[in-house]
Amino acid sequence: MSKVYFITGTTRGMGTEFVQAALASGHSVVATGRRLEAVTAAAGTDPNLLAVQLDITSPVDAEAAVQAAVERFGRIDVLINNAASFQAGFFEEVSPEQFRAQMDVNFFGALNVTRAVLPVMREQRRGQIVSISSTAGVIAGEFTSAYAASKFALEGWMEALRPEVAPYGIRTTVVEPGFFRTQLLEKESTILPGLSLPDYAARTAQILPAWEAMNGQQAGDPAKLARALLTLLDSATPPERWVAGADAVQGVTQKADRLRQQAHAFPELSTTLDHNPVS
Repeated sequence: MSKVYFITGTTRGMGTEFVQAALASGHSVVATGRRLEAVTAAAGTDPNLLAVQLDITSPVDAEAAVQAAVERFGRIDVLINNAASFQAGFFEEVSPEQFRAQMDVNFFGALNVTRAVLPVMREQRRGQIVSISSTAGVIAGEFTSAYAASKFALEGWMEALRPEVAPYGIRTTVVEPGFFRTQLLEKESTILPGLSLPDYAARTAQILPAWEAMNGQQAGDPAKLARALLTLLDSATPPERWVAGADAVQGVTQKADRLRQQAHAFPELSTTLDHNPVS
């Protein structure tokens, strides 16, 4: 069955692959990005493609993009919240303005677009909402505090949204990719801290070269991820979460084991906190 996909952040990386995979499968696609010319350049031309300008931090843009999609295709079946930015740095060195900007894009941006799409899907009584998170939404590491915070927030919101919209035939999926060969680690894609503290200088000098060496060598193939995601979304029961990549599976499994150990670490304290019965 042909669907209408609405995809954010389609000018590069996974977003471009999602567009190409959906079109190749015979679906219609609304491809969006902050600069319309960049969307067109990345997506190409196709009779089933609509390129739309969308800054996800703008609720007005989101409403206009959704209206354009409905005017062209009459419905929206799948929303993929893919657009994101990457704010690197130790917490003390990330300025408050940078931290807020990270949340505005990775968290509130997805909320803006979903808020615009949900009335369409509720009226249809069907739809799928997909948010591209990260293993950083499950496992937070040093030098990624702002990015991890934005992805943890995205995951919590999606988990709560799932039962809220299920009665209207709307399903949700969070995708947690590991390291894929995209432009995420390129200098143009990584936002560095606005502040600098001597105590962090030596560790920063170790981390950045390691990331540069990893760039272009990541194991994950974004084209394969895009095709696999479409397969999952076409299944009878798309998953609540999809852990994508062997490294992601290993990391999330280890985190789950640690959480289980932590939950049972102090049973004599953790499970004895109820009020004593009144005699």
